[in-house]
Amino acid sequence: MELEETPTRLRSKPTWLISKTAVQAHRLIAEAMTAVDGRAYHFAILAALDEFGPGSQVRIGQRCGIDQSDMHAMVKELIEQGHVARAPDPGDRRRNLITLTRSGRRRLEKLDSALSSVQSDLLTGLSSTERDHLAALLTRVLG
Repeated sequence: MELEETPTRLRSKPTWLISKTAVQAHRLIAEAMTAVDGRAYHFAILAALDEFGPGSQVRIGQRCGIDQSDMHAMVKELIEQGHVARAPDPGDRRRNLITLTRSGRRRLEKLDSALSSVQSDLLTGLSSTERDHLAALLTRVLG
């Protein structure tokens, strides 16, 4: 799609631009994840475990904005691949804790590298400072 052929009224709307950018980002992310046999949800879950430590499946899903029905399937896949472990919570035997494994840390680095390339491709026209500014503005919008 050529932006200059899009009506000015339409391309002057940030919501339209965000929507089109999101579509492009999703496509690039899907391609990058396919190339490394991964999923964006896997990255989110592994990143949450790396940053916040072990947690319940519910809490990790909340942190990542992943629906619980999807979380169950994603955690199951990550367990089968050896990237996370599930064990009873010593403080509350009614729930399980999900923990990042060594393999999961290595997998997180690989997925992070693939997603960094996506950032670079998608935002190629922006300087590092502009990218930081864009991230700060979008964070405020999502507030």
